[in-house]
This record gives sequence, C-alpha cells and structure tokens, in this order.
Amino acid sequence: MTTAASIAQVLTSTLNPDSNIRISAELSLSELLKSPQSALSLAQLILSQDAESSLRQMSLHSATIVLRKYVKEHWSPFFPQFRGDAPPPEVKDQIRQAVFQGLSDSDRKIRSLCAHTLSTIANSDWPDEFPDLLNHLVQLLLSGSPGSTHGAMQVFTEFVRTDLTEDQLLPVMRELLPVLMSVLSATEQHTPLTRSRTISVFRQCVEALYMVKDQHPQAAKEAVANVLPVWLDAFSVLLNLDPQQDVSGEHWDGLEIRVQIFKTLDTIHTSFPRVIAPYLPGLHSTVVPNSSEGEPIELYKLIAPLVDFVTGATRQSKARVSFDEETLAQLVDASVQWSQMTKENEEEWAADANVFISQEDDDTQMYSIRAAVFDLLSSLLTNAPVQTASALHSSIQRTVTTEASQAREAGVEDWWRPLESVFAILGSQAEAILDISNDEHDAGRPRPIDIEYILTHIIPSLLTLSAYPFLQGRCLFLASRFADLLPPDVRGQYLDAAVQVIESSETEVPFKVSAVKSIQHFARHISDAQSAIIPRITRDLGPFLLETSEDTLSLVLETISVLCEVGDGSWFTTDLAGALIAALLDVWPKNIKDPIFLSILNDVFNSIASAKVPGVYETAVKQALPRLTASIGAANADESWVASSALDLIGSIARGAPETGLGEGFFAAIAPYVFDCLRVAEDRDVLQNGVLLLTLVVRKDVGQLLSWTHTDGQSGLLHVFTVIARLLQNQDESGGLVIGDLIIHLFRRAGESVLPVLPDLLQAMLVRMRTAQTATFLQSLVVPFAFLVYSHRDAALDLLEATRVGEGEEGRSGLDVLLNTWCENATTFQGFWPTRVSALALCTLLASERPSLRAVVVKGDIIITAATKNKPPQFTRVTFPVKALKLLLHELQPSGESAGLAAPRAPLDTQFDDGDSDWSDEDRVKEDRYSFLADVMGVGGPSFDDDGELLTSNDDEDLQKDSISQIDLRAHITSFIRESAARDAEGFGALAGQLGAEEMIVVQRALQEQS
Repeated sequence: MTTAASIAQVLTSTLNPDSNIRISAELSLSELLKSPQSALSLAQLILSQDAESSLRQMSLHSATIVLRKYVKEHWSPFFPQFRGDAPPPEVKDQIRQAVFQGLSDSDRKIRSLCAHTLSTIANSDWPDEFPDLLNHLVQLLLSGSPGSTHGAMQVFTEFVRTDLTEDQLLPVMRELLPVLMSVLSATEQHTPLTRSRTISVFRQCVEALYMVKDQHPQAAKEAVANVLPVWLDAFSVLLNLDPQQDVSGEHWDGLEIRVQIFKTLDTIHTSFPRVIAPYLPGLHSTVVPNSSEGEPIELYKLIAPLVDFVTGATRQSKARVSFDEETLAQLVDASVQWSQMTKENEEEWAADANVFISQEDDDTQMYSIRAAVFDLLSSLLTNAPVQTASALHSSIQRTVTTEASQAREAGVEDWWRPLESVFAILGSQAEAILDISNDEHDAGRPRPIDIEYILTHIIPSLLTLSAYPFLQGRCLFLASRFADLLPPDVRGQYLDAAVQVIESSETEVPFKVSAVKSIQHFARHISDAQSAIIPRITRDLGPFLLETSEDTLSLVLETISVLCEVGDGSWFTTDLAGALIAALLDVWPKNIKDPIFLSILNDVFNSIASAKVPGVYETAVKQALPRLTASIGAANADESWVASSALDLIGSIARGAPETGLGEGFFAAIAPYVFDCLRVAEDRDVLQNGVLLLTLVVRKDVGQLLSWTHTDGQSGLLHVFTVIARLLQNQDESGGLVIGDLIIHLFRRAGESVLPVLPDLLQAMLVRMRTAQTATFLQSLVVPFAFLVYSHRDAALDLLEATRVGEGEEGRSGLDVLLNTWCENATTFQGFWPTRVSALALCTLLASERPSLRAVVVKGDIIITAATKNKPPQFTRVTFPVKALKLLLHELQPSGESAGLAAPRAPLDTQFDDGDSDWSDEDRVKEDRYSFLADVMGVGGPSFDDDGELLTSNDDEDLQKDSISQIDLRAHITSFIRESAARDAEGFGALAGQLGAEEMIVVQRALQEQS
C-alpha cells in the first residue's frame, strides 16, 4: 500500500535539479497514480498538518496540482483527458471528503487549490454521485469561519458558472443567495476580498438567470422581483460609504468590493434594466468623485467597471439615467482625470511607435480606461448633446486657464497631462461635436464649444513646447480633426507645421507620429491651390516606408494613399511616381502577409496608375511589372501568398489604365507568368486574383489578348479557356466564383473570336452546373447563358437544344439543365447587372414562343401543409413559361412585400408583445423608424430600380455603363406583360390561370398601369 510519506518522497524527487532523478521520479509517479489508493494518499498528504514545513510547502506546490491532474486523467470518462483506471466509488468518496476538508485549511493557498480540485470533481460527480455538495458548501458559509467561508466561495465561483443546469439554477439561488448576503453583510467577520467574492458569485447567478428566463419565465420573474432589489439596496449602502476608508490602510482590498459592485450593476443593467431603473439616480451619485483636488485617479481596476456601468446606463432606453447640469459637469471633469496618460503609457508609447498607434487608433482602439472614457463621452453627447458639449467646454476652459496654468507656474512636472487628456477627449468626439455645434449655429443659438478660439489662440503656443512631445502631437492632431472649421490660410499653416515636424531630425517620435496622422486628416481638405505641397509631403514620407513596420508602416502608407487621392493625383510627376513605386516594392516583400498593408498598397498602386498625368501610368507599368512578374515566376507552391499578392497588384495597375488601353506590351509582359501560375495553382486567392486580372485584360484591352501567342504555339484566348476549364473541373467552388464575369466579358468583347470554342465551353459549363452547390458559383455559370440568350436568343437556344448533358437515360438536354438551374436559383442572384440581365433574358425567352421551352418542367412553389411541416421542402412542378412569369412578377414586387404591385401600405401595429414584455430588452419600434427601415428594405417603398447607384456598386465600370444597366426594368417587364396579354403570347391567359392570388394582383396592376 502506497503511503503519504512515500508519495511525498516521490514528489520531492520530481523537483530535483538532477534530470535523471527528476525523470525517474516522474515515471514512478505516473505508475503510482494508476492505483486509486495512491490518489487517496495524495489527498491525505495535502491535509497533513503535522508535516514539517518543507513538506508542507512541497505539498502546496506539487501534491494539489498532481491530484487535480489525476482527477482529469483517471477520475471519470466525463473528462476528455481520461486514461482509464477510475477509482471505485468508496475511494472516490474518501478523496472527495479529503479535498472538501481542505477548503477549511489554515493555509489560504491550499484552500484555493483544493477549491479548484473540488470544482473539477463536481463537473463530473454533481449531483448524481455527490448530492450533498451544495448543502455542505452552504454549511461552510454558515460556519462563521473566515477560512471555511473563503474556501466555499472559491468553489461557488466556478460552480455557478459551469455546473448548474436551467432546472437547478432557481432552487440553488433560493438557498444560496441569502447565505451570500449574510457573508457580504458580516464586515467584522470576513475580509473584503471574501465579501467581494459573494458579489462575483451573485453576478454569475444574475447572468445565469438571464439565460433561463425564457425557459422558466414566471419563476425567473419572481426571483428577479424578490432577489435583485435586496442586493441593489445593499449595493447602494456600500457605495455610499466613504471610499477613503478603503484606501486608508496598508491594503486597499476594500476597493475590490466596489469593483465587483460596478461590474454587477453593469450586468443587471444590461439584463434586467427595468429592475435597476429606480435605483439609477442614487447609484450614479456615487460615481462622481467628491474630491475637488484635481489629482489624477490611478485606480484603474475600479474605474474600468465604473465607467462601463455609467456608459451602459446612458444608453439603455428602459433604464437611462439623466444627469443634472452640476453632476454632468462633475462627470466630465472626472473623465478628464480618468483618461490622462499614465507614466507607463508615456514610457511605452515613446519606446514603441507601433504600440502608440495601435492604442490610439480611432477604429481599432484596444480596450483601456481612455477608450472607455471616450465611449462614455460619445454616449453622453448622443443623449444630452448640448449639455455635454457645454460641460466639456467648461472643463476645457478650467483645465487650460486654471489647473494647467497654475500647475505649470508651480513647477509641477505633469502639468501638461490634463491638457493632453482634455484635447484627446475633444478630438475623439470631433464628428459629434461638429454636428452639435453646427446644429446650434443653424438654429441661431451660440455654439456650445468655441473650437475656433481653441485652435487659433490656445493650440499654437502649445505646439512650441518641445519638452512635451505628446502634448505637441495631441494639439496638432486636434487641429486636423477640426480642419473643417479652420480658414484655408490657417489650415495651410497647420499643414505646413506638420510637414516641418516630419522633416525635422530633432523631433521626437510621438510628435512625428501625430504629425503623420494630422497630415492624413488635413489632406482631405486640401484645395487645388494648396496641392503644390503634396509632392513635398510624399517625398518626405517615402523614407519612412523603409524605416517603419507594422502599425507605423500602415499609418504612413495610408497617409500616402490619402495624398494620392488629392486632385486625382494630378500633382504626380513621372519621377515621383517611379520613386514611390520603387519604394513600395522594396517594402512589399517584408509585409506580404499583412492583409491591412496589402489592401492599402493596392489602393496606392491603383491611384498612381489612375493619375491623369502623361507618362505616369507608363512609368508605373515599367517600374512594377518586371519585379511583380519575377515574383510570380519565382514563387513556389508553398508561397502562394507571393503569387496571389503580385497578381493583385498587377490588377490594381491594370484597373487604373487609361481608356486607350493597357499600353503596348503589357499583356505580353505578364501572360507567360500568369498562365504558368494558373496552370498549377491550387490556392483559392491565387486563382481568383489571376482570373480577375484576366478579366481586366479582356475589359481594358482585349486586342492584346487576342493577338498574343505563347511560346507553345497556343493563342492567348485558348489559354484563357484552359484556365476556365480547369476551374470548372475543380471541386472547390471558391476559386471559380469569378469566372462568370470573365466569360461574360469575353462574350461582350471578343465577339466572333470565341465561336470556335463556344460549344465546348457551354458543354463544360452545363456539365458543371449539374453538380455545383453554392449559389454564387451557380450564378457564375447561369448569368453568362442569360446574357447569350438576351443578345443572341435563337442561336443560343439552337445550341442548347442540340447539346446533351450526361449519358443514356441519365442524359438531359442542355436547355433542360440550364432552365431548371436558372429557375431554381434566379431569386438568389446578387448584383445589379446580373439580376437585370436574368430578368431581361426571361422576357426574351417567353417572347420566343418556342415549343421546346414549354416542354421543360421545373420547380414551382414550395408546398406548405401540416403533413410537410417536419419534412424536407417539397415543390410543385410547372412548365418553364409559368415559372418564368412568376419570376418576372417577383421582380415587380418590392423586396419583402407579399401583396401586389405598389399596393398601399396599411398602418402597421409595431407594438410587439411576446407575452412577457418586462423581459424585452429592445426598444419598441416607432412608426417613423419602421417607415425608414421599410423604405430601405423596399417594403412598400421604391423598387430596386430606383437605387441604381447603390446596386451598381458591385458591378465593374463596363457593366455599369452597359446598355442593359440603363433599361428601366420595371417599365420593361410591365410593358412586356401588357403586350403578352394583349396578343395572348405563349397562351398568356392559360399561364396566368396557374398563378397564385397575390401574383394575379401584380398582373392586374401591371395591366392597369399607363404606358
């Protein structure tokens, strides 16, 4: 039998610095733990009070950890790590008792480790094999022993979160929460940390209660009504105690209670806002500091939940707090203190520009106290715009004219921090403040914040304080955020100052970074008269490309991208374009896996190539193509990202080509590399970028493709069809999503050149159509046929009727395959041009009155009955003309409307009631909001035809300018229906007889419309 002493000896050996002894001991321990009796000895060892001090310490750090590992590997098949040799029930019971006894150990660390082990055991054993656990834990809480209470609380922390089912939660809460409240109230008996843990457990109960409220609405509602007010009352009392007593001693453990309270209040406010609403005024009076000393508050662990709670309370409509003018001013002043840079911030940001940028970026800002304060001010400005803006103005005045000035005169080293903080807040809310200020000005009222005064009388003098680079940078960046308010000459002065900062060799990094960020904002407001400075700025930023990395590099590159858009790049010269392309290509290989960098880089390449300056496009092509094609040729299969990015960059240049074409020799320079790459590539991005590049070549300069011949003797067009055939055969449909556009543009641009291979191409597309799965890939296959039908109806139908897909009895005509696939997927087509050409082609097919079309049977409407409710969807079967007419009528129905064409919208009852309105966390939708959404979604509003600009954004420029995009589709379909009805084309009356009632309403309204 293994004794505790022998186990202890082995554990001691596992800590031996001699690797041979240590490895041997670890192997021995693994063998010992296969015996359940060894695990019991291990548990008893942990509780060995008479052991010598060194053994006690060893058991603390090793025995408990080993026991928990034993539980996971040998206790029960419940655990994924289970390796067998589970102990018998009687041994399990002894181990559980020993570990439970450890919850009352005199050593705090042993209590915590035993609590973790017991929680792990409870995962598998409670309640079936360990039914008394909850009662025993409650008894520990009631024992009055601080140590036992602490141990039990440790278990409850994990127990409530992981082990309670929906049915168990409410009974456990009824028994547990009164005991937790008694522990929280026992200020003399329990430490602040133990008392704070009761609040943490209570918070987990609230979260769990929210999760089960739908399954047990009445019981949960009673629990909320009876339990939450008691705890909210307790929180109000605790928060109103003088916080000075929490920080007056050696330890500040009392603050942990406030931390947990604010976290719990935030949870309650999010989950059950109606319950907390009456308490908010009193609770928020505890948020604003009573001290007026103006010293920075550095208790970040407390501030974070406090700010989060207040922010949530200012947003939730059912429990929104309102501040009076005095309290709001105090809260804004406190925010200025909370958001101040710490010394750690200053050291970290000065040492690493990437950290400075990532933590200060408006779009990707990491969570921090400063970010939380910005979020709070944003919420306040939304709910009380003028009052908050006025409070912020007062805070700025007080900070600038009194606090910072007096501190500076007194020689206080950190006098500048409140200034930097208040300017950071102001800059973070620039858009909201501008809107509020303009609204007040337009209404004939004074602006709540005099931004122009700040920018013209306060900021300039602060920009000269070189000893405070973070303040300098903040001031410059603030000016750029409000560039709209600056007169052109003042704006130009600030821009010139930013340029001087990046040109100076003596400027510190934080100021330079802020200058680059400022230039990015100022550049959006540069007039044509001021654009002469852009080449200078671009030359200044060029060297930074090679000297920076990560976030700093992205900032520099994004700033260059913004500069390239000024005046559509009319300020470029061939020399500057060539130098910039060269610098970008130098830095490209080092950052080729950074998606943000690559995205911006593509934009810059496109902007340079698009510049309307003679010779710039040619310079970009000459500078970039040799290096990019060489990269494609040198990339192996394991470096697919190299070829993918190179193809993408070449596409960005081609996209910016002038209307005259890609330029002599463009395709000849890239074709061998592109086709060789696509011939073997398997990577989705490589295939897609390659096909997109070929599509651009067809669109921009198809003549180069048609006239080029590879060294193998095959034409460029044949190589393109080889690429298409390979993608059609690929079972991974993601690479073929873009081939539809390539095929369409070949049909549009290559004309008769495609005729020799057209039958084989259409045959391959029809074969693949039968096995395609994704809607986007099916669209890529169907839409080219729709275009052919629309533009060459009879020739396309002849070819389809003559095509056979499949062998023997499984074989079907190409027309049958196409029409079935088309009808089944037409309503899922995306994009303005594809949906439009599909509808126009359907009109063309119906107008043909071809007998073969009437012979094709397709899916009709879905069958919905009680018998089909729980079965796979079933559909009626109808002839193609019937389905085609249904699809056309669908185009006449505004999206989401189930009744007739332009049917008047009845007043809607938007007062949703799920029978448990107290639980609803959503605002009741107001009629005007519904109307707005309805117009956007198309419910009773205009058809998609009325929003061409929105919907053509997914189509390339050629398709946007195509004659198909210019047709009034609604009028076209309506006219077609009237004409078909007038001459009874395709037996229109018989077709209409197979429509549903709502579809007939659409037909009737179409017939009644005036042409």
